Amino acid sequence: MTHTRRELRALLRGLAFLSPWLIGFCAFTLLPVVLSLYYSLCRYSLLQPPLYKVMENYRALAADPVFWQTLWNTGRYALMALPIGMIAALGVAMLLNSKIRGVSIYRTIVFLPSIVPAVASAMVWLWLFNTDLGLINTSLRALGVNNPPAWLDSIHWAMPALVIMSLWGIGNTVVIYLAGLQDVPRELYEAADIDGASGARKIWHVTLPSISPVIFFNLIMAIIGTLQIFATPFIVVPGGKPARSTYFYAVYLYDNAFLYLKMGYASAMAWVLLLIVLALTALAGWSGKYWVHYQGR
Repeated sequence: MTHTRRELRALLRGLAFLSPWLIGFCAFTLLPVVLSLYYSLCRYSLLQPPLYKVMENYRALAADPVFWQTLWNTGRYALMALPIGMIAALGVAMLLNSKIRGVSIYRTIVFLPSIVPAVASAMVWLWLFNTDLGLINTSLRALGVNNPPAWLDSIHWAMPALVIMSLWGIGNTVVIYLAGLQDVPRELYEAADIDGASGARKIWHVTLPSISPVIFFNLIMAIIGTLQIFATPFIVVPGGKPARSTYFYAVYLYDNAFLYLKMGYASAMAWVLLLIVLALTALAGWSGKYWVHYQGR
């Protein structure tokens, strides 16, 4: 009995230490998730009590052309930004893994943009891509390009401009790649040198397989991040201009919830997005067994 009381006191003490996190998790994460699932089955405008309508919102989504357009825009952006961002981050990490003078300064320069607030960086890019006075078009004219792209005002160039902006924040990914590169056993490179492997072959047969778990982690994070892009397009291309060519899923979700006050509809969109993210991460996890190599396995 004494032993049982001691265990109970230890349990209560542990719960007391965990209580701030548990209360915060339940109040700010678990409860909103449960309520969003309920509201997704309701007609709810924030101004009136929710009215249970079962699958009405999901049927409306299936017939909503704007929903499909934003889904297409988001998918198109992800197909461009995700591979370009991962390849660029890996390339920069390999360069920063070199033993050169002042490499710590270069690492700091690459990482700093990723900690700049999204609003501030969006305003900088808004000026850089300005058609008439922006630094990019001014530089292109100086190089002899008479009619530089309209960038954010062009249906064809607005999406590539947003992809270019996404490269501004690869610093976090670069740091993770850099940590993985520094963990690659030197003996593998020495063995490759003895076999006469070229630099490209060492990257393909040694570096990439060794850091494949890191690549897999960054892939999952990139899938989640690109499908939820919000701040930059919300500020730089408000309303998805031009002609809704840059109207993203998360921006449409926000507009439904806080502009049109269709909270039930927005909640249904959030759960559809969750299912899409889960499906894509599950697909990535399934493919990982063919290309992700863990040490000791």
